[in-house]
Amino acid sequence: MDYDRLTTVIRRLALEAGDRIMEIYNSEDFEVRAKSDDSPVTEADEAADALIAEGLAEAFPGVLVVTEEQAASHSESAESFLIVDPLDGTKEFVKRRGEFTVNIAYVENGTPVRGVVYAPAKGRLFYTDASGQSVEETGEFGKDEAGPVKPIKVTAPDNAALMVVASKSHRDQATDDYIAKYDVKDMTSAGSSLKFCLVAAGEADLYPRLGRTMEWDTAAADAVLRGAGGKMVRFDDHTDFTYGKSGYENPFFIAFAPGVELKPAS
Repeated sequence: MDYDRLTTVIRRLALEAGDRIMEIYNSEDFEVRAKSDDSPVTEADEAADALIAEGLAEAFPGVLVVTEEQAASHSESAESFLIVDPLDGTKEFVKRRGEFTVNIAYVENGTPVRGVVYAPAKGRLFYTDASGQSVEETGEFGKDEAGPVKPIKVTAPDNAALMVVASKSHRDQATDDYIAKYDVKDMTSAGSSLKFCLVAAGEADLYPRLGRTMEWDTAAADAVLRGAGGKMVRFDDHTDFTYGKSGYENPFFIAFAPGVELKPAS
């Protein structure tokens, strides 16, 4: 894979998808339907999915593209593939909270090695550069030329005063019980894959997720986290988190800054 070209393409597609999403977000009304798993889907999800899938297929012919909204892609597998969540945080989108993201990742041999996470309503753009270092871009977000970027890196955590981030729409008692095992200085809630980016940028130390997710929900942000020196492991046994699993369904997980003394699941 040509990582320079990959970075350019996925950044541009994420921005273009973000523009389309914001057009719908800022409209007076939009349709919300329930998918077969009862999760919500909007025309913004579908429009962004189609835009990104078409752009990736044109730029990287022969590379498998797995997208949330195209069920046919979920039955395919490959050692290397692109994986897309065109609008993570649909519940935040529907409630007009702004905490939703566009996510595109490239996975090699079970590991997301490059990714982009764009939060158009928040004006935050995170991605891995061609070298694999994670950055946050500021400025005008021009489609053809990147603006100023700053490298991001996880912070060295203080286990006596941890900063924890948890899901805004999927918080439950099991999550609260697990977080209670730690010495927490402050805790914040956030929507979508932004939670990973907060850890990657040093704004949080720990993000546990005890709930159902799919690989497209996490791959891009996981790549950003890894490129910032962070880690992601399975919740049950703290082993490495991998991608390309059958059905693309994730186990529970913990995303964290190295140095956090992880507590056992039970």
